Amino acid sequence: MQTQLADFIKDTPEGQEADAILRACVHCGFCLATCPTYQLLGDELDSPRGRIYLVKQLLEGGPVSEKTQLHLDRCLTCRACESTCPSGVKYSRLADVGRALVERQVGRSPWQGLQRRAMRAVLPNARIFGTLLGLGRTARLLLPAALKRQVPPARPRTTWPAPRHPRTVLVLDGCVQPSLEPNINAAAARLLDRLGISLVRAEKAGCCGALSHHLNAREEGLDQMRRNIDAWWPYLEQGAEAVLSTASGCGAEIKEYGHLLRHDPAYAEKAARVSARAKDVAEVLLAEQAGLARLLQGEGAASRGKVAFHAPCSLQHGQRIVGVVEGLLRLAGFQLTPVPDGHLCCGSAGTYSLLQPEISRRLAQSKAEALESGGPEVIATANIGCLLHLRSATPIPVRHWVELVDEVLAG
Repeated sequence: MQTQLADFIKDTPEGQEADAILRACVHCGFCLATCPTYQLLGDELDSPRGRIYLVKQLLEGGPVSEKTQLHLDRCLTCRACESTCPSGVKYSRLADVGRALVERQVGRSPWQGLQRRAMRAVLPNARIFGTLLGLGRTARLLLPAALKRQVPPARPRTTWPAPRHPRTVLVLDGCVQPSLEPNINAAAARLLDRLGISLVRAEKAGCCGALSHHLNAREEGLDQMRRNIDAWWPYLEQGAEAVLSTASGCGAEIKEYGHLLRHDPAYAEKAARVSARAKDVAEVLLAEQAGLARLLQGEGAASRGKVAFHAPCSLQHGQRIVGVVEGLLRLAGFQLTPVPDGHLCCGSAGTYSLLQPEISRRLAQSKAEALESGGPEVIATANIGCLLHLRSATPIPVRHWVELVDEVLAG
C-alpha cells in the first residue's frame, strides 16, 4: 500500500512505524474472515482493512471525525487479523497510533473522558479496586439483580508455598485478579513448587500498563512499565528465570515492553531483557512437562471430566501460544471438547466490555454457545477478563485452567 504521510507525522517514530506497517498491507481482505466485529456488523469500516484505510487517511492529513473514532473504538484489538495476515501486518500497533492521533484531533465528550479517567484510576490500582469491590460485596444483597451479577462473591484464599528452591520465577500479581480470583496465582505457585521452582512476587510491581496504553494514556502506561522493570530488575539480576503471568492479556503486554520503550535510553535495554524473559504460565509448565507428567502419573490415569478450553485472543493471537494449554489439560486427564470458531474473541478485550457493552454481550453469547456445544462440565480459560466475561454468559462453571491442573495434583 503506497503512502504519503503528512508533515505533522512523517518524521516522527510513530509515523515511521505506521508507514512501514501500511506499506506491508496488500489489502487482500483475508483479515475480514476472522474479524469478530466485521462478522457481527458487516461494515467494511469495522474490519481491519477498513480501519487501516481510516488510519491511512488520518496519517495523510485527510479529514477525521467522530465516525473515524467510532470505528477504531469498535476494534477489540484481538489480533486475529494478525494471525490470518499473509503479509505479517502488525495491525495492532497501527491501531494504537491511529487511536492516539484521533483522540488528540477529535477529543472525547465529557462523559467519555470521565469514564476513561475513572477506569484508569480504579482498575490498575489493586488497593482501590479491592476496597471498592469489598464495599460492593457488602451491599450485594441490596443491589438489583442486574448489578448483583456484576459483583462476584468472594473467593477463598488458598496456600501459597514459601520460597524454598534455588530456581525462582517472578510473577505479576495483576490489578483485579488478586481481589476477584486470588487462587489463580496461588495454584500456579503450588504447581511450580512441586516442580522445584519458587514463584515470587515483587512488592513494588503493579499494573502491566496495558489498560492505560490502550486507553491512549501512553505516558501513564509507559511509567507503569518502567516501575515494573525497576521492581523486577534486582530479581532478574539475582537469577530469576522468567517474569510469569497467569493472565494472558498482561503477558502479551509485558512481551511488548521492549518495543514500547525502545526509544527510552534509560530503559530500552532493560525493557528488551524483560520482554525476552516474559512467559505465560503455560510456557513455563511446558518446559517442565516431563516432571509434570511424572507427578500426574502418581495420581492415576482416570478421566477428569470434559473441559472446553477458551483460548484468549491475547494467548493465541497476541503471544502465539496455540495448543499448549490444551496439551497440558489432556496430560492431566481431562477430555477436551470441540469449540467451533475458537479463533474468535469472547468480547471481553480489557475495558471493551465496559465501553462497548452491546457488541461485547453479543460476542459473549456466541462464544458461550460454541463452548457449550460439546457438553463440557467446566469451561477453562487463561485470562481473568475472559473468565469473568464468560461467567456472565453461561451457567457452566468457568475456571482458570491452572486451578484445574493444581486440583488434580492435590488429589
